[in-house]
Amino acid sequence: MLCLARPAVRPYSSLTMTDARFPHRHLLGIQGLGPSEITSLLDLAEGYVEQNRSNDKRKNLLRGRTIVNLFFENSTRTRTSFELAGKRLGADVINMQSAGSSVQKGETLIDTAMTLNAMHLDVLVVRHPDSGAVKLLSEKVNCAVINGGDGSHEHPTQALLDALTIRRRKGKLSGLNVAICGDVRHSRVARSNIYLLNAMGASVRLIGPRTLLPSGLDRMGVEVFHDMKKGLADVDVIMMLRIQNERMSGNFIPSIREYFHFFGLDREKLGLAKPDAVIMHPGPMNRGVEIDSDVADDVERSLIRSQVEMGVAVRMACLDMLTRGLIQSEGES
Repeated sequence: MLCLARPAVRPYSSLTMTDARFPHRHLLGIQGLGPSEITSLLDLAEGYVEQNRSNDKRKNLLRGRTIVNLFFENSTRTRTSFELAGKRLGADVINMQSAGSSVQKGETLIDTAMTLNAMHLDVLVVRHPDSGAVKLLSEKVNCAVINGGDGSHEHPTQALLDALTIRRRKGKLSGLNVAICGDVRHSRVARSNIYLLNAMGASVRLIGPRTLLPSGLDRMGVEVFHDMKKGLADVDVIMMLRIQNERMSGNFIPSIREYFHFFGLDREKLGLAKPDAVIMHPGPMNRGVEIDSDVADDVERSLIRSQVEMGVAVRMACLDMLTRGLIQSEGES
């Protein structure tokens, strides 16, 4: 049975205010973050993994702070984990859905920002179907903003939790061969992971049909494959992506059956990677489309459940780090 390798990081208790190396007011994407900033968030999240496994899961670190989850798209994992993360840090957490809200009745993002400012929030977590919408809101609100996923642009906390999951199993990120397979064209998860993995010294391969790979990949520092047999050779990590039908207009694949035959991960294709290669998926999974249940549920190779657990810890770390910035700015004012 594979053992869980853990990196040599400092315990959470030794990460003090002066250790916070994240000089940004918001977390809008991975692009532009340096290795030290990414490592600071991952190291901080390590401590929260241990806290979440203890009997006393709650801290009062964010007592008196208000966090709003504003989701213009449906979500289960991201919204729930942000809610749990905020509550475990002692914050007041409010969930706002756009369905049936003033936004649906014609309120603009600018109007929404003005309303939120009047509520005196500390952190706003936003998911929106349009790329760039979260950045626009961040320019209009008086609080820290975390991008919970915007269009096909970025999903930074997903990439961070994926990185933490890999690092805890493999002990490192640098030098690993990571294959990202499937619907890269419509995937904000893929983009954030490409930026993070490149920044941390991993080698990234993209595998998929030509119709599901975007243009301009030659500028992203990745290798591109249209054949799973060639693309999976000698890889350490296999990230499968969901077919995002909701973002598609037109036919991108001939049929689900044909797609799974060529690009779905099954036991045979898994055998092409390294013997200790691990399997990941951001969820929700389409079993029998991009991944077979046999490999998705493999307790020795699949890290999909670990990704869910790491999601709470990473989001706690992001809330912690951004509110440290608020404390510092308040002290200077």
